[in-house]
Parts: sequence; structure tokens; C-alpha cells
Amino acid sequence: MSHTSNLKLSIKHALQLQKQRGWLSLNISFLLALIVLSPVISLVFWALSSDLFHWQHLIDYVLPNVTTSTLVLLIGVGIVVALLGTGAAILMTFYQFPSKSILNWALLLPLAVPTYIIAYAYIDILHPLGPVQSLIREFLGYSSPRDLRLPNLRSYPIFSAVLLLGFVLYPYVYLSTRAMLMTQSANLIEVSKSLGSSRYDILKRVVLPLARPAIIVGLSLALLETLNDIGASEFLGVQTLTTSIYSTWANRSNFGGAAQIALTMLLIIIFILYLEKKARKASQYTNSSRSKLIVPRKINGINGIFLAILCWFPILIGFLIPTSYLIKQCIIQLIRGNGISPLLIKSAVNTYLIAFLAVIITLFLGLCIAWGARRMSDSKKAPIPALLKQITSLGYAIPGTVLAIGLLTPLGWTDGLFQQFGFSKQIMLGSILGLLLAYVIRFLAISIGSLSSGLSRIPPSLEQSSRLLGKHSWQTLFHIHLPLLKPSLLTAALLIFVDTMKELPATLLLRPLNFETLATLLYAEAARGSYEEGAIAAVLIVLVGLLPVIFLAKASQNIYRKM
Repeated sequence: MSHTSNLKLSIKHALQLQKQRGWLSLNISFLLALIVLSPVISLVFWALSSDLFHWQHLIDYVLPNVTTSTLVLLIGVGIVVALLGTGAAILMTFYQFPSKSILNWALLLPLAVPTYIIAYAYIDILHPLGPVQSLIREFLGYSSPRDLRLPNLRSYPIFSAVLLLGFVLYPYVYLSTRAMLMTQSANLIEVSKSLGSSRYDILKRVVLPLARPAIIVGLSLALLETLNDIGASEFLGVQTLTTSIYSTWANRSNFGGAAQIALTMLLIIIFILYLEKKARKASQYTNSSRSKLIVPRKINGINGIFLAILCWFPILIGFLIPTSYLIKQCIIQLIRGNGISPLLIKSAVNTYLIAFLAVIITLFLGLCIAWGARRMSDSKKAPIPALLKQITSLGYAIPGTVLAIGLLTPLGWTDGLFQQFGFSKQIMLGSILGLLLAYVIRFLAISIGSLSSGLSRIPPSLEQSSRLLGKHSWQTLFHIHLPLLKPSLLTAALLIFVDTMKELPATLLLRPLNFETLATLLYAEAARGSYEEGAIAAVLIVLVGLLPVIFLAKASQNIYRKM
């Protein structure tokens, strides 16, 4: 009995000591929560304190047009991604047809291509002097664009933006919807058939209602990406809230007006997040028990080929055509002997270096937050780290343009504080440090989510055993947690690295002078109408963007095999 009592006291003492030392992680979480909230607080302050004349001008001349364009774009993209993503998920779940094994991972390929690269490629492909219109004129016997000139993408900007963004962002809906459908019981469908329901009735009354929460979750992610877009909208000539924020601040030097537009945009984001949260709650009440697996119906012949074509079509538009064209342009550039310019090499080095730094900092801070929340999970103060973890994850929902505008005041205030201590130069504003801070705020949610998921799979008994053996909490972290967290760390690092490479709005607004990344170089080339250097930059971004897509495809296939 004495040995048992001593063991219980040792465990209790170890847990109490562990909770006390968890306050360091809690303080770091609290500081990061303030940093994440600082751009939002700054925007609210500037929007409310700005001159009423600015508000009146925006209400009369700016907000009606850009808000209407933004809402039309969001509704259009939502319809396209819902149709493509849900349709592909239903076909891949309930039917077996030719090339399905390839489609399992190929349907995710458009995720590797940023929206601005898609717009960049198709503007050149469908240009009056581009390959499509040139081929049509050659076939019809015309020798000059003046003889036959078809409309290009900029002739119908919103319609073009809806289609291009939809064909890139549909995998968000496809992934969530297919995962939901794969977890449903086949008995529901068999009962519906036994009651005499047709396939259309089953789809309408059983499949789609079950998939609705997953569709909304994927749709919300696609819409947030649409709001974050600035390159595709700018290239196509669509005036959205995002492009208006950039032009109002950068071109008109009207910071108060930019803050007011950003605040309007935040209201739309809050509404999207509300729908997403509601959908996640609804998904908890869907059927998750499977007494029988869904067996795909085998479709052969013409019908099977037709289903395969339907699934390959969004991949063709969203990945194969633009990527093939960009690769062709790169080859032509190299064959002509133009080579790679020093600016492109410098931009690539800048991109990889700042992405690497963002990964290291974001992983470290994410580990502090996730580890602190786990260590204090049994404490009476448990809701505090959980709340702080949610706040620090909000940055991913804030578009890069809004985040950059909101950070200008906190960064300037920080520089003023540094000057009080004798620093004559700006440390944060217009520097690498300020840009890194924006990346950390934007992508901290990826690190926290991945590491929290990894830590939840580590039994608490391992920590208790380590403490009983006299190991310090940091020794427990390095010798037990980190080796077991390698898959989660790798996943988070890969996603953060690629997202940092692709991030355009925040980089445009916060980068130092004469500092180019591959994304900003591509943006500048497209703005000048030059496509030589931009094509190589685009291909480099896409190639790196393929890495998490391959990883995600393999993970999805393993999950589907286990089912």
C-alpha cells in the first residue's frame, strides 16, 4: 500500500509541476493572440476614426460597385466549385469507371496552381495573338488578327474570373464531400432502393442532404481563397473589395478609405465563417456508423468513358492546359538562348529563403501553443489556452490584403518604440521582419492544427513515465514528443512553405524595396505584359506546389483503402 501511495503522490507531483511550467507556453500564446488581433483592432480604429467624407465617398462611388462585383464573384465561384466538387465526389464514390485510380490523385492537381497563375496563363493562351486564336485564324484562312479577332478573357472579366477560379478551387469541395460520403452507410441507399426510389430521388433526398455540411465546409474555404485573390482579379480587370483595398492605399494614398473597405470585407468573412461553423456542427449529427461499405457500381463501355471524361474535364482546364503551356513557354525561352536572368535567380533565392524562415518560426510558435494547451488540458485554467489557440488560428481566415493593411499601424508603432531605444532605421515596417510577421500570423493555424492533431495521438502515459524518471519537461519534449511528431511537423512545414511561396497580396504590400519573390515577379511581368520571365517563375511555383498535393493524395488513398 505504501508503494502504491508513493507512486500516486509522485504522479500527482509530476503533473502539478508540469502544469506550473506550462505557464511559459500560455504567456507565449497570450502574446501571439494579441499580435493576431492587432491588425483587426487597427482596422476598426482607422475605419471608425476616419473622416466622414471618406465614408460618404465610398458609399456613393466605391462600395456599391466593388461590393456587387465581389458578391457576384463569390456567388459564381460558389456555384461552380459546388457543382464540380460535389459532382466529382459523387461519381468517384458511387461508380467504378476507366482511369478512376489515376483520378483519385489527379483531381487534386489544381490545388498546386495559384489562382493568379491560372489567370496569367489563360490570358496569354486566349489572347488575340495567342495560340488558340492563331490556330482558329489559320484554320479559317485568315492571316491577321484584324481579319478575325475573337473576344478574350478581359472582354467578360467577372464571367472569366468565375470560371477560372472555380476550376482551380473545386478540390476544396471535392475533398470534404467525398470524405463525408465515404463515411456514410450503404444501408441508407439500399433502403431507399427497396422503397422504390429512383436514382434521382436517392441523390436528391439521401446523398445531397448527407453531404450538405461537407459541401458548405469546402465551399467556405473556396470562398475565403476567392476573397484573398488579388492577382487573378487584377489581371482580368475585376474590381473586387480586395483589389480596391490595394488600389485605394497604394495608388490613392488613402489609408482611411482602405481600412473602411477592409472592414467591409471582414464582415463578409465573418458571415462565411459563421456558415462554416454551423455546417461543422451539423456534420456531427450525420450518420458516421457504417454497417456496410459503399460498393461502387461498375460502369463499362461508352457510359464509363463518358464518366471519365466528366472527371478529367476540370483537371484539363484547371491544371493540364495552363501548366503545359507554361512549361512550353519555359522551353521556348531556354531554346532561344535567353537563359535565366539574375533577377529571376535572386527572386527564387528570396522566395525559398523567406519561406524557410517562415516555416521555422511558425512551427516553433505553433508547437509552443499546441504543447501548452495540451499540458494544461486538465487544469482549471484549461479554457484559457483553448481560447487562445482559437484566436491565434484566426489569421488564416484573414485575406492577405486585409492583414497587410491592418499591420501597417502596429508595425509603425513598433518602429517608433525601437527609435526610443536609439534605432534610427525602420526595423519592422517595409522589412523582412514585418513580412515574416505577416506570414506567421497568416499561416500559424496550419502549424497549430497539425501539431495539435499529432499531440492528441501521443498517450499521456508516456509523459508521466518520463516525469517519473526525473526528466525535465523540455527533455520530455525533445526526446519523446518531437520524434513522434515528425509526420505532423513535416506536413505542417510543407504546407507553410508552399503557402508562403504562393502568397501574393501580403507580399506586395509589406515587402522591402527592391525585394522580389517569384509571386511578385510574376505579378510585375503580367502587369507589363511580358510573359517570358513570368512563365519560368510560374512553373517554379507550381512545381513546389505539387509537393503537398502529392502528399495529400497519398494520405487520402490510404484512408480510402482502410475504409
